[in-house]
Amino acid sequence: MKVLLKVSGESLKWKKDFWFDEKMVEKVANMIKEIKDKWIGLAIVIWGWNIYRGWNLMEAGVNPADSHNLSMLSTVFNWVVLKNFLEKVGLEAIVMDPNGIKFVLPYNKDRAKKFINEWIVTIFTGWTWNPYFSTDTGWVLRALEIEADMMIKATRVDWIYDSDPEKNPDAKFFEEISYHKVLEHELKVMDLSAIDVAKNNGLVLKVVNLFKPWAVLRAVSGEKEGTTVTK
Repeated sequence: MKVLLKVSGESLKWKKDFWFDEKMVEKVANMIKEIKDKWIGLAIVIWGWNIYRGWNLMEAGVNPADSHNLSMLSTVFNWVVLKNFLEKVGLEAIVMDPNGIKFVLPYNKDRAKKFINEWIVTIFTGWTWNPYFSTDTGWVLRALEIEADMMIKATRVDWIYDSDPEKNPDAKFFEEISYHKVLEHELKVMDLSAIDVAKNNGLVLKVVNLFKPWAVLRAVSGEKEGTTVTK
């Protein structure tokens, strides 16, 4: 099985206002090791919101295209840090980027698939490296390119809800939902253009709680966990 895992940058900072919580990054690294121990081919993407929140600076007057590009740079920072923590727990990991940053490997889908097939944790940075396209779009694009069997979004909640559960205690959760329903109700799973691409290409998406013990491992092992989104 080949899995593309997405982790929010906010998760890496845990309760800090900014940057990293080293214990949280180490926890994520150990979780990834548990997945790898199941002989699952694994690739990863991440947001950079623990370092740079583009929307805030756009509201302050920063040019949107420049702000998007800075956000993409923050993903590179996150994944080079995670790569080091993965190596610390005994995993081989590489970082691939589509924009020619010299201290990581250039992205190429065939090389990426080769690394994954050789059980090397493969980390994708920089989204598509085009402004106005989100990490969600890059996530779906990479999933299609590496022919992933499953996409997993590891987040702060247990399910997909019909409203924000942190604001609405009566929010309804879904154990299973179609991409059509996600689009119809504009649920905040990922941006709607990425949802449409995932739907049209039949990708399987699971949303699970990163902070719930064994949740990601259960999801990749095919057990009932979190919300499943299918065509």
